[in-house]
Amino acid sequence: MIDLPRTPSFSLAGKIALVTGASSGIGLGCAVALAEAGAHVICAARGADRLQEAVAALSAQGWSAEALQLDQGDLAALKTVCAEGRFDVVVNSAGLARHGPAIDTTPEDFDAVVGVNLRSAYFLSAYAAEAMIAAGKSGSIIHISSQMAHVGGIDRALYCATKHGLEGMVKSMAIEWGKAQVRINSVCPTFIRTPLTQSTFDNPERAAWIKEKIKLGRVGEVEDIMGAVLYLASDASALVTGSSMLVDGGWTAD
Repeated sequence: MIDLPRTPSFSLAGKIALVTGASSGIGLGCAVALAEAGAHVICAARGADRLQEAVAALSAQGWSAEALQLDQGDLAALKTVCAEGRFDVVVNSAGLARHGPAIDTTPEDFDAVVGVNLRSAYFLSAYAAEAMIAAGKSGSIIHISSQMAHVGGIDRALYCATKHGLEGMVKSMAIEWGKAQVRINSVCPTFIRTPLTQSTFDNPERAAWIKEKIKLGRVGEVEDIMGAVLYLASDASALVTGSSMLVDGGWTAD
């Protein structure tokens, strides 16, 4: 009789997850995906009001969630949160973009974007992994990166620099923490419709350019990211680390 393999579980029952940037957009979608799969989700963001509304909405669905007001750029606070060692999954969805010609980039813009997209991402990963390793638990760290981590873009030199840097960071950390069973990966979306990006899609010329570049002919929705994050958080991706999952509708296929 054939011994059939079994699909690894996508369930996160009994797991505790931290999601940063969780009060809206992709971050909120990540929190929903993990909570729906059974995880207790700590939703972190800077703005208290929207954060509380997000957690209330999750709880109203019968899912397990709590709010954590956190400035991810405050590394001391970040280290304290991670040092508790209770997280099995960490999703970093915080990000910042200041687009414009490279020759017009100011040092202030540079420091701000690097601070959020790379500096805080680096130390969140390091602090989370340190706590996972000390607790002797396997874990999954997931960064919401961008398709711009794999290509260049007009007026996006600064943003691309941080996202390309993030991908290198993920690969190196995966090598370092692999034997400890701490996995780290990224999800790289195309343009996703959120409250923050709606103004872009309201511009007919901009929207037409985006749809032309996306081979599937439509813009991304938050729901398009949720399955990828759940996969990387769960045992279904137990052999996946140091990888970048493109959810770009074929943008980078050229």
